[in-house]
Amino acid sequence: MLQENLRAYRKEKGLSQEELAIRLHVVRQTVSKWEKGLSVPDADALLRIAEIFEVPVDALLGAKPARGAEPGEVALQLARINEQLAVKNRRARRVWKIVAAVLAGILLFNLLLMALSMSALGSYRQKGVSQIVQSVPARSAAAKAPPAAPAVRG
Repeated sequence: MLQENLRAYRKEKGLSQEELAIRLHVVRQTVSKWEKGLSVPDADALLRIAEIFEVPVDALLGAKPARGAEPGEVALQLARINEQLAVKNRRARRVWKIVAAVLAGILLFNLLLMALSMSALGSYRQKGVSQIVQSVPARSAAAKAPPAAPAVRG
């Protein structure tokens, strides 16, 4: 609601994001974030925007003009918007932290496997082929022996 109104009033006044940013003493990216709904202006910036566009703050927030509306209502609505945005940002940060932790875990697991395999390979190279062959003769002798012939009943 706020983002659409900001864009509409800015275009109605014939201002670019850069020109509006200069008047508000912010960078163009800030105006872009406001218009995309990624962040919201603080109360002071909202008042300056309303002055530039020559509209009431209620109109920027998308509220229907109510007779006898208290200025505190605008502040409450802005506070609600800020809180919703903060919750959304916290959720997004939490998701990215989880993704980063999972990727770091996978990376560490792979590094551990590589280290273990290199260690095992190094120990086999140090022993030499003859020692490895000598350590396995019992198994190989049992494996080479022919299987016993089945008893024939007759």
